Amino acid sequence: MTHSTHTIPGAGGLTRRQLVSTLMLGGAAWLLAGCEDGSSAGSKSAKFNSLDISGAKYAQDFSLPDMNGQQRSMADFRGKVVAMFFGFVQCPDVCPTTLAEMVQVRELLGADADKLQVLFVTVDPERDTAQILKEYLGNFDPSFLALLPTPEELRTRIAPDFKVYYKKIEGSTPTSYTMDHTAGVLLFDPKGKVRLHSSYGSPAASIAADIQALLAEG
Repeated sequence: MTHSTHTIPGAGGLTRRQLVSTLMLGGAAWLLAGCEDGSSAGSKSAKFNSLDISGAKYAQDFSLPDMNGQQRSMADFRGKVVAMFFGFVQCPDVCPTTLAEMVQVRELLGADADKLQVLFVTVDPERDTAQILKEYLGNFDPSFLALLPTPEELRTRIAPDFKVYYKKIEGSTPTSYTMDHTAGVLLFDPKGKVRLHSSYGSPAASIAADIQALLAEG
């Protein structure tokens, strides 16, 4: 894995490595920052650190292009645990922190790192072009993929299907708006079934342990 020394947009000038180091030193404190936890079903279990939402009727599947123009669905990632979360490139804190945390999770997984697929779904398709998303995720890990719904797909299909909240907050100019959005990571097992919801700020070690538990189920 190569380590970029570029600063991350919206991360206060920090590099990816600095963000990861911050997480390793103390973990990320819970910070809603206009984002909401979109999962209310499920419970903690002795087996997992995250909220167990096995059997949930939402977050079943998707069909969206990635930032390389390839149409993707959950079937493309069979045999891997998928970590999916929603955000936007100009997000000031939640998104870069979560992406840095996913870098740390991959490092903790060691030989199993390639059995994790991180998916970043933009809630700002008006500004987040494929090229912008490719460059943005490249600052974290080249294996991470962005998914690009159209504004209509996001509003009518993806947000309802995945119980995602998002809202444009107007700025001083037409292009300076920000987005409130759901925080947290959905974890899907190697069969493509949604299983866990990891709240924003969960320690990377806890998420890595949950991923290893899902992989161990076969």
